[in-house]
Amino acid sequence: MRATWRWFGPHDVVSVDWMRQAGVEGVVSALHQLAAGIPWSEAAIAERQQAIGTCVDGTSSGLAWEVVESLPVSEDIKTRSGAYRAHLEHWCTSLESLAACGLRTVCYNFMPVLDWTRTDLAFRLPHGGTAMRFDVIDFAVFDAFLLARDGALEALPEEVREAARARHAAMDDDRRRALARIVVQGLPGAVEGLTLAGLTELLSRYRGIDADRLRDHHARFLEHVVPVAERLGMRLCCHPDDPPFPLLGLPRIVSTLADHQAMLAAVDSPANGVTLCSGSLGARADNDLPTMMRSLGSRVHFLHLRNVTREDDSFGGSFHEAAHLEGGTDMPALVEAVLEEEARRRDAGREDGDIPFRPDHGHDILDDLNRHTQPGYPAIGRLRGLAELRGVIAGLDRRLPRT
Repeated sequence: MRATWRWFGPHDVVSVDWMRQAGVEGVVSALHQLAAGIPWSEAAIAERQQAIGTCVDGTSSGLAWEVVESLPVSEDIKTRSGAYRAHLEHWCTSLESLAACGLRTVCYNFMPVLDWTRTDLAFRLPHGGTAMRFDVIDFAVFDAFLLARDGALEALPEEVREAARARHAAMDDDRRRALARIVVQGLPGAVEGLTLAGLTELLSRYRGIDADRLRDHHARFLEHVVPVAERLGMRLCCHPDDPPFPLLGLPRIVSTLADHQAMLAAVDSPANGVTLCSGSLGARADNDLPTMMRSLGSRVHFLHLRNVTREDDSFGGSFHEAAHLEGGTDMPALVEAVLEEEARRRDAGREDGDIPFRPDHGHDILDDLNRHTQPGYPAIGRLRGLAELRGVIAGLDRRLPRT
């Protein structure tokens, strides 16, 4: 398993020097300054590669950009409307530019409108640190009362509806504005922001698009881009829905093992693969992550290793980010399944025998609490997660048979 670290670029509070000190082997990044639909140039990619390879004092960091996360898929592509044909070509142009610069692994997602959703970015934990959290009642307040989406209130279970009414009534204007700002955060690192009016307009574009139709749009996207990836020797890996259940009346199509299997079968190619995110998928009690890894193993090209504590095991319940070895996912069992897959790949002579992983998210602890990093991406909290994961990997790796 190859330890990587997500970096948002020169504006990231966590510097290249810190990444090197954390002991990572490679870097995960993207051109977050470019909006979805804009093609990436070789010059812009090379500039980011140079930044990753250079310490603050100008010396070589010894690190390289190894995984792209994310190459954004525009709403035009997801809805197959507007400028989707041009955006498809631009996506392929970006693949060409990335391949020319030596990058081969590209993570993306097909979540409609909101790329990830939380209602609290600084939920206080018993140890004094903070974590990101999704609260189902707060989200109901946002959907039914702040966004005021048609039909949102009526679609809620009665107990959630009444709890949302009471919580909304108890909120002052500052709390309401803060909740709205958190929910519309969007893709981590992106420069694009959303207003409530803009979100309502985007939602209107999904009228008539149910799960089956969105799944068809995803398959048609893959039919267009996978042959390009094959020709370039690249691996595309779709990130699951976060959280893995419907929100805002929108469908979710990459939330379960069956969803992933359908996606891989739609275009059956090694270039059509999976980003296995244990935190996103772990927010559903019916997702067994070690089983998913073993079922999808040969097509898993990238790993996000994190954990969540489900506060309610009902579908669509509240959860918060847990420490990497806590929460609902048996992380040692998942790592063991990954190491078994890597052994199979090496026996088969595959070049991708070491699957890149990164410690996804992390608690704000110690000095992180005074440092305004990208939400979910503190320095020390991720360092703790990486250290814990490396310990699990080292312990399990010694137990595996050698051939």
